[in-house]
Amino acid sequence: MPRYDYRCRACGSTFEVSRPMIQASDPAPCPAGHDDTVKLLSTVAVTGQASAPAPRGGGGGGCCGGGCCS
Repeated sequence: MPRYDYRCRACGSTFEVSRPMIQASDPAPCPAGHDDTVKLLSTVAVTGQASAPAPRGGGGGGCCGGGCCS
């Protein structure tokens, strides 16, 4: 389930809420009970290791990668 970051405008605290994506825009009261909160723009971090190395060379497909440009 995705987690969304919010900041309370009343007390300044930052907190997370886990909820389905369909409820991403719903208001979220802060843990102190204030209702004046704003959803923060979060960054996504993708970690891990590729299972196969990326191909070397020009690649395949597309105008500038497939050889149709002179």
